[in-house]
Amino acid sequence: MSGASREVEGELLRIGELAARTSATPRMLRHYENEGLIAAERSSTGQRLFDRSVVEQVRSIRRLLGAGLPLEAIRELLDCIHDTDRLEPCAVPLLADHLRVYDGRIAELTTTRDALQGLIDASSR
Repeated sequence: MSGASREVEGELLRIGELAARTSATPRMLRHYENEGLIAAERSSTGQRLFDRSVVEQVRSIRRLLGAGLPLEAIRELLDCIHDTDRLEPCAVPLLADHLRVYDGRIAELTTTRDALQGLIDASSR
């Protein structure tokens, strides 16, 4: 089946339709495509056309971004995403690595905060 006939039958979404369904901006979607996170076909006029399954992919990408993961990590996890609400066990090692990094950052920030609070406390005596 050609891309044009699939578009007519409603199997493919234009970028604006995908954006509306995922709360992502068209600019974000173009960025995800450029980063290799999602794929698009092109219409005869060059418009991006996305398979409906990309809706769930984008929702998963946004959820992972919201959890603080960089695009490089998300790219590594693509094969572990089969359900928007759940990652496969293959994601756990990478997620655990990132959790350790964030725990380290939190510890450093806590130390810095405590030092600043000590300076404030000392200056008000």
